[in-house]
Amino acid sequence: MKRSARIVFLTMFGASLVGGLLATAGVAQTINLGAANSADFKVVYATAQDVAEGRRVADTMCAGCHGINGISKQKGVPHIAGQRPVYLHLEMKIYQTGGRGSNIMANTVKYMNDDAIMKVSAYYASLEPAEPASGGSAKTAPAKPSAVSAGKSAAAGCGGCHGEAGISKTPGMPSLIGMDPKYFIAATNAYKGGQRKHDMMKTLVSGLSETELNNVALYYALQKPGKAQTPAPGNAAAGKTAAAGCVGCHGEGGVSGNPATPSLAGQDAQYFVDAMRAYKDGSRNDATMKGPATSIDETTTKNLAAYYAGQAPQAPKVGKPLTVAEWAERCDRCHGVNGNSTDPRSPALAAQRLEYLERVLRAYKKGERKSKEMAVMSEGLDDALVDGLAAHYARQKARGLAYLILPPSPAPK
Repeated sequence: MKRSARIVFLTMFGASLVGGLLATAGVAQTINLGAANSADFKVVYATAQDVAEGRRVADTMCAGCHGINGISKQKGVPHIAGQRPVYLHLEMKIYQTGGRGSNIMANTVKYMNDDAIMKVSAYYASLEPAEPASGGSAKTAPAKPSAVSAGKSAAAGCGGCHGEAGISKTPGMPSLIGMDPKYFIAATNAYKGGQRKHDMMKTLVSGLSETELNNVALYYALQKPGKAQTPAPGNAAAGKTAAAGCVGCHGEGGVSGNPATPSLAGQDAQYFVDAMRAYKDGSRNDATMKGPATSIDETTTKNLAAYYAGQAPQAPKVGKPLTVAEWAERCDRCHGVNGNSTDPRSPALAAQRLEYLERVLRAYKKGERKSKEMAVMSEGLDDALVDGLAAHYARQKARGLAYLILPPSPAPK
């Protein structure tokens, strides 16, 4: 243990935590932890004796998995040396109450009282953190492609019918350009589930995983919009007049603002006619579209098709996915610059084991590990971003924290 001789942590005065000065790599920063339960922050009172007693418990109960001095040698088991003290304390309490699903951890902390948990947390927080992974060892497998690149690859078989980049050149085949991802996914799942009848489509999409489907939808949503390159027989001017009844759902000029409703602008005319016929005869089941389809004749349907085929499609309002660096900036807001947390409640990520970071991020994304904040953050992460973020933080230099006591602010006169 390299730093056990010093008092490690900032503290509270009574039940009120007033804040303190935090030193990281020689740079002092002020933190304000606000009002806090004194039991939650008892660990920041730790003395050198507490740290020594914590070591005796840790060497017996924790070192087998987390390694000597908290440096894990096992894939998927986190380093805990230099980890933030209150975070360690709170997590062990959560394991004790069954809030996190690990039988090994639950059984380990089951018989530890609050005093032992406090001292073990103080001990591990006092240690020098792990060294960062080297560039070569942080990731042994090739990096996964981005969601858009993966979507392009998965969509390679779609171009033969739907055209390059999703702009149809075949009458009767819909363009996929300009579709909101939510509608694209819903429509594809309808083919997979048999709610929309098309044997070839059902066969082609049945093998797509949820991730692959999401990637394909995003790829088409981000392509430059263009009109279908197919003939559009019919009277477009008459179709414009008839389209007044469609604006409420499909938007002005056929550009929908509702993710659940498809845009019609630039769509292949023959596909439009075929779809309306299917709504009319019931082979395509949609209660909303059944009424409009049966209320117009074939000529009006063709006029509508010609009008919408001539309208300029627009890209849906879908942001391009953030890069790993941009995601890391978001993560740093809570976990500190480069994963060196300056809040004793938030875990440090710097130099953490790669496999552990990957596993935890996926657990948050799937809801297997509960956190409102992390559930929101992880929702937008695909496999490539999870791997990239894990590798990023595994390579960062970890810095321990020294907490110094500040006197309480004087009462206002």
